[in-house]
This record gives sequence, structure tokens and C-alpha cells, in this order.
Amino acid sequence: MKKSPTSTPHDAVFKTFLRHPDTARDFLNIHLPHSLRIRCDLTTLKLAPDSFIEKNLRAFYSDVLWSLKTCEGDGYIYVVIEHQSTPDAHMAFRLMRYATAAMQRHLDAGHKTLPLVIPMLFYHGAKSPYPFSLCWLDEFDDPALARQLYATAFPLVDITVVPDNEIMQHRRIAMLELVQKHIRQRDLMGLVERLAVLLITGNANDSQLKALFNYLLIQHGSTPRFGKFIREVARRVPQHKERLMTIVDRIRESGRRKGKREGVQQGVQQGIHQGKQEEALRIAHTMLEQGIEREMVLMITGLSDEEIKAKRH
Repeated sequence: MKKSPTSTPHDAVFKTFLRHPDTARDFLNIHLPHSLRIRCDLTTLKLAPDSFIEKNLRAFYSDVLWSLKTCEGDGYIYVVIEHQSTPDAHMAFRLMRYATAAMQRHLDAGHKTLPLVIPMLFYHGAKSPYPFSLCWLDEFDDPALARQLYATAFPLVDITVVPDNEIMQHRRIAMLELVQKHIRQRDLMGLVERLAVLLITGNANDSQLKALFNYLLIQHGSTPRFGKFIREVARRVPQHKERLMTIVDRIRESGRRKGKREGVQQGVQQGIHQGKQEEALRIAHTMLEQGIEREMVLMITGLSDEEIKAKRH
């Protein structure tokens, strides 16, 4: 059950004492484990402001948060002292949640490394001794597995170092992995064969294909060979040609409504704003030669059909 920051007389008197620097210094000097105390410069104790505590956590804690420097002077340590008069089976997790919130606020303040946050629980309940573990990993159904997960580096899928041949064996996720691995390449033509093979397997549905080609269009739609890339993929998978071109048509129609592609827009608009009509016409003819639809060229360049035709003659 939630409690207000000072919901009981116990909380109020606790905070009154522990918010005093000399009192807090004595408390920490007496109760901090030796291995931690020798790292703390207790002369640098500084009470953290209320604003440091996240609003959504204030209702859970009758806490006092102190910051201090390490004895080596090369880092920060926070000590959160929580008061509790009734045992809570999830107290360890609550303290861990509070500790990570304090770490985040420390980073938000501009620091580059995480601080050590030491959660301490001050308990004086009717039930004695305190009945629950204060190791948050013990709260899991499988504490051993939790320790294995949270005491080591998290799983990393770095697709940039996975060989393409291996990616091709990844079934339904292969298409996404292949495209995102190579999305920053200037030219996608090297993906045509592999992408065609994956399309033939039929592991992607229509919505996934639409999302994938929309992604490709956003990232590469303004590049000269994107139209050729789409046509080459469609040519290699004739059973999907109609579906692919329909998807591309839909994406292009949506693109007309949403606006111009940034790369093309910048060059064209700059030329138009500077009164360079010839530059706009040159770009328009280049786009037409590359297979970009006439309506899209007119919309992007701002030229009329008559202006483009007149230039050709």
C-alpha cells in the first residue's frame, strides 16, 4: 500500500534526525559496512534536494538521500536511507528502483559516469528480526538465473559483424537484419540477389514488406539508383512483382502527401530560391531519366509540365 512521504509519526521523526548532517554522518560512520565506509569522505555529505527524487517515487519512500565524494575524490556516492516500520517483501526491489532513479538524475545533471548508490534500510517494526532478504535478486522465482542475467553483460545482437551468409539462415528475421545491416550503404544494388532470395521464401507478410520498403524509400528514395534497385528486385521474384510494385506505388503516393525527400528538396529548393531556373530544369530531367514519376518531379521541383516540355524542345 502506498504511503505519503511523511504518512506516520515514525517517518516524521526519522526524517527530522537523518536530515541533519552531523547526525547522518554519525549514522553512516556507525552503520555503513566497513568496505564501503573506507571509500566515503563523510566530510563532504550534502543533502540531495527534493527535486532530485522522481515525483512518481516520492509516494513510496520516507527516505533521506545524501551525496558525498569518494576518499579518492574521483567519483560520487549517494546513500539513500529508507525508514520502515512494517516489513515489505519487495523492499529490496523498491530500493533498487530508487537507486537507479538516483543514477539517472546524476546523469541528467551532466555527469558522464554512474555514481555508486548505497541503499540502506532503517527498520524498527514489531516483527523481529527483519524477515525478508534485502538482495533484490532473491525476489525472483529463480534467483540463480537472475544473478546470471543481471551480474553479467546483457545479450547483444550486433548485426554489423554477422556475415551475410549467416544472416540468410535466420528465417523470418533475416530480411530485416540484412537490410538494417546495409542501410547506410550509398548503393543498395549489392543487396538485390540476397533480398530476392529472402522474398522468394515468403517469410514476410504484406505489412512487413510495406514497412520494409517504406524504410528503404525514406533512407534511399532520393538516391539515383533506388528505382533501379526496386525494379531489379521485382524482376527476380516475378511472383511478387505485382505486390512489390503496388507497395512501392502506395509508398510513393504517401510520400507525395507527406512532402519532398530531404536530399532532393534541399538542392532543388536552393536552386529555385536563388532564381536558378536552369538548375531546376536540369534536376527535373535527371529525375525523369532515372524513372521517377512525372507527377512527383513536378511536385518536388515546382516546375510546370509546359516548362519541362519547352526545355526539351
